[in-house]
Amino acid sequence: QVNVVESGGGSVEAGESLSLSCTASQYTRCIYELTWYRQAPGKEREFVSGINRDGATNYADAVQGRFAISQDSAKNTAYLKMNSLKSEDTAMYYCKVRLRNLVFGCRSGDYWGQGTQVTVSS
Repeated sequence: QVNVVESGGGSVEAGESLSLSCTASQYTRCIYELTWYRQAPGKEREFVSGINRDGATNYADAVQGRFAISQDSAKNTAYLKMNSLKSEDTAMYYCKVRLRNLVFGCRSGDYWGQGTQVTVSS
């Protein structure tokens, strides 16, 4: 079992920035990648950005060039720096932690946080 906690959400005006954090606890040596998703009212949950244990990153087209994902392996934390925020970025942002059997005793699986709300007004 892995506990996943997101933080850093809030309400900002268009053009401003926010930084989100995702921290995982327990079985941290089993973590393969951390991925951010978001879900706006009336819409399906969508991929935002991800980073794996080797530092490889991916971004959705909608956030390319504006968002930046990074990680601190020692803290088992992933960060999402969101710049030039737009009203369409308004959503609940979720962090997903993917585990793999990288080390003896690890089990594969995905674990989700409860989400942190980001609201962008224009």
